[in-house]
Order: sequence, then structure tokens, then C-alpha cells
Amino acid sequence: MTKPTLADLEAFAVVAAERSFRRAADVIGVSRSALSHRMRHLEEQLGVRLLHRTTRSVSLTDAGGRFLARITPTLSELNATLDTLADDRGEPGGVLRINASRAAARLLLAHVVPAYLRRYPAVELDLVSEGRLVDIVEQGFDAGVRLGEAVPQDMIAVKLGGAMRFLAVASPEYLHRFGTPGVPDDLHKHRCIRQRLPSGKRYRWEFERRGQEIAIDVPGALTLDDNELMVEAAADGLGIAYVPEIVAGERLASGQLVALLEAWSPPYPGLMLYYPGHRHVPAALRAFIDLMKAPDVQAGMGMAPAADNR
Repeated sequence: MTKPTLADLEAFAVVAAERSFRRAADVIGVSRSALSHRMRHLEEQLGVRLLHRTTRSVSLTDAGGRFLARITPTLSELNATLDTLADDRGEPGGVLRINASRAAARLLLAHVVPAYLRRYPAVELDLVSEGRLVDIVEQGFDAGVRLGEAVPQDMIAVKLGGAMRFLAVASPEYLHRFGTPGVPDDLHKHRCIRQRLPSGKRYRWEFERRGQEIAIDVPGALTLDDNELMVEAAADGLGIAYVPEIVAGERLASGQLVALLEAWSPPYPGLMLYYPGHRHVPAALRAFIDLMKAPDVQAGMGMAPAADNR
């Protein structure tokens, strides 16, 4: 039997993580047809079917799942060895994959990414922004960025940016027409822009004051699934939105939006960059974290220097 190449095994691992030839081909940098042909050739070499294929998706066969479980530690160990060589060279390289929410990606692009790319030109940074929370290990990411409360307990977390809060916001025009809510219960009388979560459920707006917590399923004729779209809709006078302050910041500063119920919107721990504690930390990721911790970068993100947090 002809042994498969390392490139074929790594390609198979990417296909298994992405569950899509199209997305996997984009990650690897080859055409979809070339990747599909490579996987069929791998199956022929091994004499076993590894993948179920449909017109829309790809999934592992039982044999494919067992094969992936066996090769993953080997591939991880090899990548760790290559990272060690990068350390010996004194310069990080390779691909660094980070999964983040859109707001977190914007924060990174504004304060970390430009300096990182200038300092480490041998690194290819793959920054994926999406609303749903994914298993970064299963999906092949080196790190993730999410709110601290969403970080899995078995991950090592590093604070990114200062404290955050959600705010109810509306345009001056809307408030002139419909009045200003004084307490959260007043929202039941207003036109609210509701948010649909990646799970399909609608988000209940959460408020807190002096230990009193309130969660409201607000009324409204418009439901969106993106914070930035909600901010735009609120600025256009379509209703009251409930969004992270960082997303609405520019429109609040310009007066296009007004913050509401601020006494009911206390700050909470903000974004965290997190990564598995049981795996070798790639040199490119260590360099990214070190840059995040630089005093000037932390000041730009509105926080004081901080240590790692679990």
C-alpha cells in the first residue's frame, strides 16, 4: 500500500473540521475539485471510505472518525515540533487561526493586528468572525475570543479589553415620538428591536440594579441577528435596541443614539482570548498574547495591565 503524504493527512483533518469541501479548500488554498480528488485518492490508498458526501455537506464515516482520532495526536505533536523549531529560529511563523465574535474581531483589527503583522511578517493570521460559539479545538482554531462568561472552564483565558456593558439605545427622534423608558418594565410599552441568537431563540434583555435582576422578553415587530444591524436600525428610528456599548459607541458619541436605563446596566467582565491548556502553545499565538499584554495596546483597548485568568 502506498503511504499517504503528510499534506493529504492534514487536508483530511481540515475537511473533517470544516465539514465542507468549499470551506476546507479555502483554508488550504486549493480548489474544491482538487481537494475532493485528493480525498478520494486518500481513500483509495487506505482502502476504506473516510467521508460521507452529499451535495451540501461532508461528514465522517465511522472508519473516518476512528482514523481522525488516531492521526490527530500525531499531527499535533508534529506541529508542536515545528513550532519549537520556530522558537529556535527566534521568529514565529506559520498560520495562526483565531475565532472571534464580530465585535471582538473589530477590536483586534483596531488595536492588535496591524502591529502584529508588522512585527511578525512570517505569520499568516486567519481571523474568523461569526456569531455562534464553536468548539475551537474541534474546528481547528488556535484560540478564540468571546465574553468571559462564555469561555469553557477547561481553557486558559487572557483578558482582552476592559469591562463591558449592554445598553438599551434609541434615536432622539424615536424618544421624541414615543417617550423615554424610566425603568425596564416600561419597555413593554415600546417598539423594541429584538435579537435572534445563533441557536434560533430570541434574546431576553437583562438588567440589574442593587442586586435586583430583571430579564425581559421585549415586544417588537423587528427581529435581527446582528448587533451592528440593530444599531443601524435604532439610529434610523425603528425602535429601541439592546447592544454592547462598544458596538454603539460611535453613534452614541455623535448623538445619533441616546443611552437608556444606564442605572440598570452595570459593567461586567469583558472579552477574553482563550486557548487549550493541554496543548503546546504555538509560537505565533504566544507572540500574539504578548503583544496583547503590551501596556500601550492595553491602554488603547481601555484596560489596565492584567494577568492571565482562568
